[in-house]
Amino acid sequence: MNITLSIDEKIVERAREKLRAVGKSVNQEIREHLQHIAGEKDRETEQWIEELRSLSGNGDCHGWRFNRNEIYERR
Repeated sequence: MNITLSIDEKIVERAREKLRAVGKSVNQEIREHLQHIAGEKDRETEQWIEELRSLSGNGDCHGWRFNRNEIYERR
């Protein structure tokens, strides 16, 4: 679906500059924002979350617990 928007040119240009820095277009950003508002999850994000779930809890730390001081002592 095509949508026509009325947006100040200066705002669009500033948005383009910032989005160019992260490799996105204004169109892509608006599309993703509307998907977010509509509650649709991004398929890539869903796959990433599923992979994290499948990998979590598979390790065995043999009772080791994180200790910040130990990390600095090892340097």
